[in-house]
Amino acid sequence: MVKQLRQSFKSGKTKSYQWRVSQLKGIAKMVEERESDIVQALYQDLSKPPLEAFVAEISMAKSSCREAIEGLQDWMKPEKAKTGISTYPSTAEIVSDPLGVVLVISTWNFPFLLSIDPVIGAIAAGNAVVLKPSEIAPATSSLLSKLVKDYLDDSAVKVVEGAIPETSALLDQQWDKILYTGSARVGRIVMAAAAKHLTPVVLELGGKCPAVVDSNVNLEVAVRRIIAGKWQCNNGQACIGVDYIITTKDFAPKLIEGLRKGIEEFFGKDPMESKDISRIVSPAQFKRLVGLLDEDNVSDKLVLGGRRDSTRLKIDPTIVLDPPQESQIMQEEIFGPLLPIVTVGNLKESFQVINSKPKPLAAYLFTEDEQLKQDFVENVPSGGMSINDTILHVRDSSHNAIWRSWGEWNGIIPWQVLI
Repeated sequence: MVKQLRQSFKSGKTKSYQWRVSQLKGIAKMVEERESDIVQALYQDLSKPPLEAFVAEISMAKSSCREAIEGLQDWMKPEKAKTGISTYPSTAEIVSDPLGVVLVISTWNFPFLLSIDPVIGAIAAGNAVVLKPSEIAPATSSLLSKLVKDYLDDSAVKVVEGAIPETSALLDQQWDKILYTGSARVGRIVMAAAAKHLTPVVLELGGKCPAVVDSNVNLEVAVRRIIAGKWQCNNGQACIGVDYIITTKDFAPKLIEGLRKGIEEFFGKDPMESKDISRIVSPAQFKRLVGLLDEDNVSDKLVLGGRRDSTRLKIDPTIVLDPPQESQIMQEEIFGPLLPIVTVGNLKESFQVINSKPKPLAAYLFTEDEQLKQDFVENVPSGGMSINDTILHVRDSSHNAIWRSWGEWNGIIPWQVLI
């Protein structure tokens, strides 16, 4: 299969504007015509509510496809480059050249969007592509396999289904680039395999994303936005979802009561019966989450929720107050409906709590204090940031966005703040 894809790439067909735009239009047509099938597959895999499926996956896939189609001609144009006096009167330009055959290994929490989005980028760049969807979301994986055959050029874009053996076999091949979304543990395996061939890798991993909440906020608004960025975001199974909250000891009781009322407003008196919240993806993930909740010195910190149903893979929206920092729930990414609240004497202390852990993929702050906003931006490094909201920065990379960057020993990392 890889040889066939490499032959297709070497023939030059994938480099042309005509081929790229035809495949992008094919994806756009696929999403439009098969939207109901996609929604159904997402419901089978995660009980994902139809509105959430549209907002969080389908609409964003459409947006990515539309952006690529509209921008493709400009992206393909050579970029003028400056020349020095020593090469006068020469001119120079930078030409974007496709790498070749690209492997995309996707994940299960947003199994349609996080599969098709990197495929859109790889096709727009003129590459041949292999997509390996997650076997933990089997309905979406099966649907993607069928749809790609029906709507795209099978000689240059393929889907490989399967589990660990198939993924291992794919990683044994030589690729020109690998894009992986998932856990840090598997990310290390991917990087080790890529290193054998010096293959460049793009990793989209997770982290513990904090939300710092000041006492001066509009509590009702803040609570709704936290719930949207936690339980309404795939029931906490999202890499940019709120992983834990930091607030002051004095404000914590008010915040917990606000969250209790908000959860009832969003999901009814019995969230376990709500049709507006996703389920846990698999028995293995369910068992892991129960283990986090039942750990010594954590189970007695429960202040809201905690019910679980293993047959339906459901856990109540659950709040734990001040679990020990050394507990697993505060050490590893939760990726589920459990929400620890950590209390501090002063919100400036939250910076130390956040920075004691690996850099988060996203960080959130709720406050009306302008100085605290500035201090948070300057002192909390993260992949992205929203002030007085959650998760929306991934949808909006330009409108009302402030861009910052900071240097590490090996380069500059761009990031975004949405205020």
